[in-house]
Amino acid sequence: MPTHKGFQVNSTYTRLLALLIGVAPIAQAQRPAGTDTVRVSIDEALVRAGTTGEEARLARAQVDIAATQVASARSAALPALDGSFNYQRTYASPFQIKVPASTSADTTPNPLAALFANLPFGRVNQYTANLTATQAIFSPRLGSALRIANAYQSASRYGLREQLAETEYQVRTAYVRALLAAELESSAREAVAQASRFLDQERLRLTAGSGSELDVLRAEVSLENLRPQLVDAQNAAALATLDIKRLINVPMAASIVLTTPLTAPNAPRGESANPESVATERAAVQAEQQNVRIAGEIVKQAIAAYIPSLDFRMSLGRIMYPQQVFALNGSGWLTDWNASLTLKVPIFNGMKRGADLSQARIGLRQEEYRLAQLREAVQLQYQQAFGERARAAAAITARQRTVDQAQRVYDLTVLRYDQGLATHLDVSDARLSLLMARANYAQAVAQYYIADAGLQRALGSSSAALTTAR
Repeated sequence: MPTHKGFQVNSTYTRLLALLIGVAPIAQAQRPAGTDTVRVSIDEALVRAGTTGEEARLARAQVDIAATQVASARSAALPALDGSFNYQRTYASPFQIKVPASTSADTTPNPLAALFANLPFGRVNQYTANLTATQAIFSPRLGSALRIANAYQSASRYGLREQLAETEYQVRTAYVRALLAAELESSAREAVAQASRFLDQERLRLTAGSGSELDVLRAEVSLENLRPQLVDAQNAAALATLDIKRLINVPMAASIVLTTPLTAPNAPRGESANPESVATERAAVQAEQQNVRIAGEIVKQAIAAYIPSLDFRMSLGRIMYPQQVFALNGSGWLTDWNASLTLKVPIFNGMKRGADLSQARIGLRQEEYRLAQLREAVQLQYQQAFGERARAAAAITARQRTVDQAQRVYDLTVLRYDQGLATHLDVSDARLSLLMARANYAQAVAQYYIADAGLQRALGSSSAALTTAR
């Protein structure tokens, strides 16, 4: 904020003010050694929000999730190879042949036992090792699934840009509000100090016989009326400081110093952009366009449910039937190798495909409506933000003039009061007017920067300090 002309005080009260100010370094020295002080500018706050902020991290995690979904969709078009190893123990089977006990004189072999001797039926122990390869030759859903995954990945990237722009808007707004709250607290504290000095002066005048008890009472009332305003300003400053700490992940117990001053812009920018082009380039609109594309692919998938699919499958197996459970060796394995082509033709599934297709088409229309609404909302947001910034720029000039006039009125009123030409009420009114003028000027400057942040938010842009943070 610009430095204004100081209030007129005599040498006694100047020394008193210097004594009060001198207490500040002592109080600061008594701060616990474990409490750190973090000094951040607006650019450093953006970097912290981009690197340690949960909002930016969540948006980047969403991009990473989309990349994995693309890889998952692509895997459906690639061959699948599975291996398995199985042991089966048969305790009873209708294929088991029980050979009756023979006498020592009977040497005739059982014909049924000889018939099933080399077949797998009824074997007690069975080991099976399989290697199966599957490849989709034609599936109308695969292409749509891959396009959906790619569109989702693009939408997540646009969502990241939108989230970074929102994070920058929140950080800039919170930073400016914290500066404004500190400025209003400083003004309120200065007003209390002025009223206190004025009360001391009235008491001296009463002691010297040139004042009245009524003037002292008025000065006391004026001071007590200002103290609640100072408490409110201190609470507002504390809350604003906590908000900026939350956004940039500064520990709540740590002290923070905002190094970027709240100064009026030298030359307020007045450029304007085409609202339609703004809506086209906005990341949120582009993300919604990807959602429309996804909805269109979902319609294609619903149509693909009527189209046959063709799969190829090959299986290579090795089977062994040992007499003992653990009698595994390199010989005795039998080979089972086969290949198949499967053509799946949808015929009837209770009209579910028709319901899915109708639902997909309705979802596509809904996404198109959302896209149209979002375009209109972005254009309106940009025009409102541009107008608010222009009004805030005009208010800065007007309120600066008001501050200068209020300062001049207060100085003259104090001078007239010292000469006995003005009353205590005149001084209080002049002081209140100056305090309000300074507060209004600080609010005008803050509103300009908040409006400028809102304009950048409407454009969907974010600074390099936040974009490059990782």
